[in-house]
Amino acid sequence: MAFGGPDQNSGLHRGPRAVRHVWRLTEQLLARLPARPARGPAEAEAAATIHRAARAARDRFLERHVEAVYTAVTGGLSRFVRIEDLVLRAAETVPGLVPTRAQLAHEAGRKLPEKEGLEIDQGILAARILGHSRCSTHLCHAMLLPRPESEAALATLTARGVADLGPVRIERHGLAVHLLTTNPRYLNAEDQTTIAAMETGVDVATLDPGTSIAVMRGQPVTHAKHAGRRIFGSGINLMHLYHGGIPFIWYLQRELGFVHKCFRGVATPQELPDDVSGTGIEKPWIAAVEGWAIGGHCQTLLTMDTVLATRDSFLTLPARKEGIIPGAANLRLPRFTGDRLARQLIQAERRLECDSLEGRLICDEVVAADGMDAAIERTVTMMTNAGAVGAIGNRRALRVGAEPLDVFCRYLAVYAREQAECHFSEALVRNLEQNWGAARRS
Repeated sequence: MAFGGPDQNSGLHRGPRAVRHVWRLTEQLLARLPARPARGPAEAEAAATIHRAARAARDRFLERHVEAVYTAVTGGLSRFVRIEDLVLRAAETVPGLVPTRAQLAHEAGRKLPEKEGLEIDQGILAARILGHSRCSTHLCHAMLLPRPESEAALATLTARGVADLGPVRIERHGLAVHLLTTNPRYLNAEDQTTIAAMETGVDVATLDPGTSIAVMRGQPVTHAKHAGRRIFGSGINLMHLYHGGIPFIWYLQRELGFVHKCFRGVATPQELPDDVSGTGIEKPWIAAVEGWAIGGHCQTLLTMDTVLATRDSFLTLPARKEGIIPGAANLRLPRFTGDRLARQLIQAERRLECDSLEGRLICDEVVAADGMDAAIERTVTMMTNAGAVGAIGNRRALRVGAEPLDVFCRYLAVYAREQAECHFSEALVRNLEQNWGAARRS
């Protein structure tokens, strides 16, 4: 299969003739079918067959030409493009490869059961990029750079000691900077309204020159059943997920963005994020678990240097019950719990009480419900007594043996492909309706 033009970029724009023909044909055939909710069994099977053919053609194209696509989008790797922007630019660079802005805008107005699942093609593209060593390293570098708004937020923190980002609040407390998650109506859950602020908050906490250690903690919530109680976090916002408010690319933006920054640090344009060939800017992190850490918030604990928890708190990874993959927990959790317990947590939704032998495999210290403030202060003092240089050096030394960058990228390549299929599966819709009553909630 050869490009159709005299130079690579023009060939990419048109795509190989045979592939472009398949893409055009599948679009025409899908357009003749009713919208997804109105399809009968035969029409639903026809749509599935059409999508399989088109996705197989896209995957074959990317198997050979992913580097050409990525270099075209990034100007020969001369500019950094974040994943959420990269998939949009790829749609302009290679028409038909992934959904356009207009197509995504149309899909965004639909509930999850009504979506066509066009974003699965973004997962195929991301999987191929993350599976390519040169492209994946460059993409990770792009995602580990500070967000554009982080500079102004850091200036505010420096001037006032506090920076309010809406869903996230940053405060200085002596040698520690506190990142406080604030989504009180939804028990500090994560969704499309929180993700940019969360990553900006991690940037600011990491880059703050006035502190040596970062603390992640949940703010008190306003939910009637738990009003006034601090909650570390409730994972993905299932109401927003079911009602179509969380796009597929959110998962990759999260894992490659703020979660990865907690684990590997913030990059500079001049330094690669790989510990062997370059280093980022980082701080040790403390997590303060109160109430519970469910789903994505439990996943985040696996990137922390120290986890403190109250005796009445618990941890769960209910992604299986929902029908999705729990972020990078499949990669990281066995390092903490061993393979058997990790499988029970991921595949059987086992709940871990923080104040248990199993819970202490993840939690370093368990304290009384009213003892968290003192525990944080005590842990900050302990971790800063020997200086930040040694703490950061040990972080890097532990990380390079446990999860080098190429291992992370290979995992994310699998995650991108599989999560895309999960996100738009009938099983996810059914699980949300049966286990959570999603169809009855607004």
